[in-house]
Amino acid sequence: MEFSLSEQQRMVRQMVREFAAEKVRPGAAARDEEGRFAADVLAEMASLGLLGMLVPEEYGGAGLDVLSYALAIEELARVDAAVAVTMSVTNSVCQWPILHFGSDEQKRRLLPPLAGGTSLGGIMLTEADAGSDLAAMRTGYRRQGDRFVLDGAKAWITNAGVARTFVVLATRDAALGARGISAFVLDAAQPGVIVHAPEKKMGLRSSVTCAVSLDGAEVPAENLLGSEGDGMKIALATLDHSRIGIAAQSLGLAQGAVDETLRFTRQRQSFGRALVDHQAVAFRLADMDTELEAARCLTYRAAWLSEQPGRHSRASAEAKLFASEVANRIAAAAVQLHGGYGYSREYGVERIYRDVRVTTIYEGTSEVLRMVIARALRDLDTTAGE
Repeated sequence: MEFSLSEQQRMVRQMVREFAAEKVRPGAAARDEEGRFAADVLAEMASLGLLGMLVPEEYGGAGLDVLSYALAIEELARVDAAVAVTMSVTNSVCQWPILHFGSDEQKRRLLPPLAGGTSLGGIMLTEADAGSDLAAMRTGYRRQGDRFVLDGAKAWITNAGVARTFVVLATRDAALGARGISAFVLDAAQPGVIVHAPEKKMGLRSSVTCAVSLDGAEVPAENLLGSEGDGMKIALATLDHSRIGIAAQSLGLAQGAVDETLRFTRQRQSFGRALVDHQAVAFRLADMDTELEAARCLTYRAAWLSEQPGRHSRASAEAKLFASEVANRIAAAAVQLHGGYGYSREYGVERIYRDVRVTTIYEGTSEVLRMVIARALRDLDTTAGE
């Protein structure tokens, strides 16, 4: 079993690590305080190829593998998870389904501006009453000549207002449930797309998240992904992939919390010794590091498996479930080990604690992921070991 990274993967990790330290970290706290989108940082990321990492070079992307992409997210989230999730969303839930379910013509037309960063992407999936239960969505579409017309409301849309290209899920008839859902690529720069005020969130404050209303928004027929009725299949496959990105984001947040805590406990004195020299603190740090490495192994394995034949829902669900819950535990421990300072915005663990909380919620709650894993176990062939 091979655990080492390739030379290219190590180069990607080092390049993003240096970029994150030099360009992302310095303004992270101020962007969080002001709720300011990192447009300048994203522009520089585009020049490095980070906004089209998984897209083949023939469509203007970097043509990298999923593990390289996960490593990049991890390094960005280590200093600013809001920037990491903006990058993750345009790469994963927008470009990935176009790449894997789009026609050759769609790929040639839609992917170059996304991969080059001239257009950010996102997905319009969640609704007020259809989050975990995607089949309950009510946003509808109807065919009108050579176009589809969409009406409805979407909630918690990352990159709304700053992205132009969205994969949108809508139903032909809500009574059909999952069978009625189709996927489209929508140009958000049209009158029928109404982006509401940004949500006032606990964390990830410089990542833009808004509710969006669709009022007669039009999609050319050539922007239908796959065939009518393929929407649920496309959505579930996309989530299998995008959960790896959230697992990687969780790793970065957890590593950032460990970094901050090591710095603090080495410098802070208590009873005549550095905190890190007290056994209770040292053992807590040892547990944090061990859990983080276990989560890293699950996440990297899921990234590798995602490029092997077949679907790997269980692997991505396990990686996202474990990494997100570990990251929340590590962030809580980091605040605790900082004592009163951990409760202050002057210290980085306070922002990490807020940013990490959503990782067990979006891209599949921990409860939904346990359902996904349990269903996979139910159908598992147990005769192999006999």
